[in-house]
Amino acid sequence: MKPRSTALALGLALAMPCLLAVSSPVAADEAALAMDEATVDRLVNNRGVTLQWIGWDQRGQAHARQGGDGLYLTASQVDPLKPGAVFLDGKVTQAGPDWFTFEGVIRITHSPDEGRVCERNKTWHFAITQNRKYYRLREFEWCDGLTDYIDIYF
Repeated sequence: MKPRSTALALGLALAMPCLLAVSSPVAADEAALAMDEATVDRLVNNRGVTLQWIGWDQRGQAHARQGGDGLYLTASQVDPLKPGAVFLDGKVTQAGPDWFTFEGVIRITHSPDEGRVCERNKTWHFAITQNRKYYRLREFEWCDGLTDYIDIYF
């Protein structure tokens, strides 16, 4: 083995335990289990969901439930006068004192305009800001440049 190759191999051998510790599946699983009890309680006992295009007066329903492997959230609001709707379905993967992450689908249909359809399955971020009584989706312009406010009340 050439001296340079030996040095590279030795460097990798020394660095490997550190790399394994950083990318360990156990560490990732422990991080996914970080769930603030107050946030979980607010989600389980929530007071509905809204999309501002549909309105804040008549909230849709949101159901958070504990499953065998975590907290699941399904929510929807349907416009009573037009065909507009918002739908969420997925898993809460982490929760802090004033935020949570959600992996799943969010779909907005026919709102604010008929024919508009926005749907994406990804990791989403919700947070409480300015002492409000709801968690607001932090990805505002995720679809087509319009600002969508999706709120889950507690």
